[in-house]
Amino acid sequence: MTLKRFAFVIGDLYGGGAEKSLLYTADQLRQRGHTVKVFTLRERIEHRLPEGLEIENLAIVSRFTRATSTVLTEKWQARRVKRVLAPWQPDVVISCACDKITRHLDFPNLYFWVKSDVSAKFSDPKQRERAFKKVRRFYRGRQVIAVSQGVKESLERVVGLRAERIVPIYNPYERAPFVDMAEESAPLPDGDYFLYVAAIEPRKRHDRLLRAYAASGVSTPLAIMGKGKPEHEAAVREQIKALGLEDRVLWLGYHRNPYPFIQHAKAMVMTSDAEGLPRVLIEALLLHTPVISVDCPSGPREILTQELADYLVAPDDEAGLIQALARMDQHPVTIEPRHYQQFLKETVLPKFEAL
Repeated sequence: MTLKRFAFVIGDLYGGGAEKSLLYTADQLRQRGHTVKVFTLRERIEHRLPEGLEIENLAIVSRFTRATSTVLTEKWQARRVKRVLAPWQPDVVISCACDKITRHLDFPNLYFWVKSDVSAKFSDPKQRERAFKKVRRFYRGRQVIAVSQGVKESLERVVGLRAERIVPIYNPYERAPFVDMAEESAPLPDGDYFLYVAAIEPRKRHDRLLRAYAASGVSTPLAIMGKGKPEHEAAVREQIKALGLEDRVLWLGYHRNPYPFIQHAKAMVMTSDAEGLPRVLIEALLLHTPVISVDCPSGPREILTQELADYLVAPDDEAGLIQALARMDQHPVTIEPRHYQQFLKETVLPKFEAL
């Protein structure tokens, strides 16, 4: 194996799965002997930072640059990024969630890490086409890492992207750290519960989940973990009240370490309209917690394989979701290592090393 210098560039380390998977991938490559550095565009950190992973804040995103955002501003920011990266001489540069700026870089070894399926994010045809044009403008003739085979196929067939190449690579995982975090102390609910961990926003479709749960008749409580804009949280709380579920739905809020809750759940549920490769489903399997998911684009179909596919439900099939909840409540599935082997670091990291 040839050791390489990997530079990861990301807006910040605040928020959800994209930031978490970047940190984990970067640190795992470091542990395999590569020289790795994470460059952030502003200092905003929420996630645990792996010990030994070098992180440098470039401080090129501010209230001023956001307020005066133009192509000229983006190019100025990109020059600042290049001024730092070029002397460091990375073999591979991976941009994540800051492509508006990094698209102006001209490194021959630059990859854009696409984590979501843009084709499923918009229902309005005009918004959808504007989003597609943006993707084609950003990535035409460039190199792209797609987080799943489904995202790759969507970019090519639906969006019409003509990239230099699109490489599908899953996020890499190691089971032991999740098991360790799952053993930490946490204010767990008493008894069994179903669990939904997601940002509270319309795309995550808490409304679909709550309707199906109310109709399923199961007595196992439903726990909702996550945070969102006040108006989105209020809408979910209002639906809980309207469905008469106040005594059966547990509002857990946001927890920096969700894994004790995931490990002790009877099952994880996901009802999103769109994903890239939903890491929370993979993490549930790593903790041997079974999963019920809608078959949204993209990712769930690649995660729930073999007999787990019996708990993959079409997004518009609420009757199927109701039945899946009832079946899982009566007979939870047993998760085995073969269900998540394709996501383990031993399988995935060599694909990053081959870039």
